[in-house]
Amino acid sequence: MPELPEVETIARTLRPQIEGKRISALELLLTRSLQGETELFPRIRGCKIDRVLRRAKLLLLFLSTADAPAHAGEKTEKNGGEPSLVLAFHLKMTGGFCILPEGTPPQKHTRIIFDLEQGGHPATRLFFNDIRTFGFCRVMRPGELNAWPFWRALGPEPLEGEAEALAAHLALSFRQRRGAVKAALLDQSLIAGIGNIYADESLFRAGIRPDVPAGGISEAKVLKLAKAIQDILLLSIQECGSSIRDYKDANGKAGAFQNSFAVYGRKGLPCPLCGQTLESARIAGRSTVFCADCQQ
Repeated sequence: MPELPEVETIARTLRPQIEGKRISALELLLTRSLQGETELFPRIRGCKIDRVLRRAKLLLLFLSTADAPAHAGEKTEKNGGEPSLVLAFHLKMTGGFCILPEGTPPQKHTRIIFDLEQGGHPATRLFFNDIRTFGFCRVMRPGELNAWPFWRALGPEPLEGEAEALAAHLALSFRQRRGAVKAALLDQSLIAGIGNIYADESLFRAGIRPDVPAGGISEAKVLKLAKAIQDILLLSIQECGSSIRDYKDANGKAGAFQNSFAVYGRKGLPCPLCGQTLESARIAGRSTVFCADCQQ
C-alpha cells in the first residue's frame, strides 16, 4: 500500500501538471471506485483544479466551480459565493495516477478518467488506475470533508513540526498502550501516513524492537523514534518513495528508496549494522523484520 512518501511524491508530480486546469469531461469506468454522494460526481465537470495536496495516505484535489455549468438545486458554499468540491483519493494497495495526451484510450486497469484542458496548453487525460480495485475516490463539499469520520479520526502529520513536538505526542499516546509499539505506529488515529515499511525502518533506526510494549518505552527512546520517523520519511520522499510491486509516481517513474531498506523485506539477510541475521515476527497482522541485537 502506498504510504506517506509515495502519496506525497504522487502529489508533487501531479501538482505542476494539473493545477489550474479545468475538468472538461469525466468518465467512471468502475462503479465501486466512487464512494460517498455519487450524485456529486457529474458536478465535477467544468470545475478547475485549484490545489493538489496530501493528508495521511489520501490524495486531495480541491476544485473551484466558478466556471462550471450550473446544476439545478445546487447550493453554494461560503467561499466567495462560489460552490466548491473536494476529491479525496485513497490509493489502498494498488491505486495510482498517470497523465497522458488527449484521446488516449483507457488502460487495462483505468477506473476513472478526467479530461483536462487549459487555454494555451495541450489537452490531457488524468487516469486513476487501480489493479486490485480497493482504492476509491470520494467527492465531497468542503464541510463534508471535515465531517467525514475517516478524516476526523486521522492523527497528526509526522512531518509537521519539530521532532520534539512529535515525541511529546507519541509519549502521551504510548502511555495508554499495552500493545507492541509497531502496532501503535500503524494506528492512523495515533499518527498519520505510516504503514508497514516505514514502521519497520523507523524502529530499526531508533534501535527499538517492534514487539516491545509502547507504554514501556522511555522518553529518551521516544524522542529517538520521533527523529527516526521524520528522517526516514524525508529520505524516502527524496528518493520518490519505495517501489515494491506496482507503485509509480504520476510520471510513471518508480521510487528508489527500496534500495536503501535496512530491514523491511530482508528476513534472513545480515543486519547492515552488526551482521547478525535479521529475524521476523507477525505483529498487528503484519510481517515484521528486525535485528534482535541492534533493536532492544
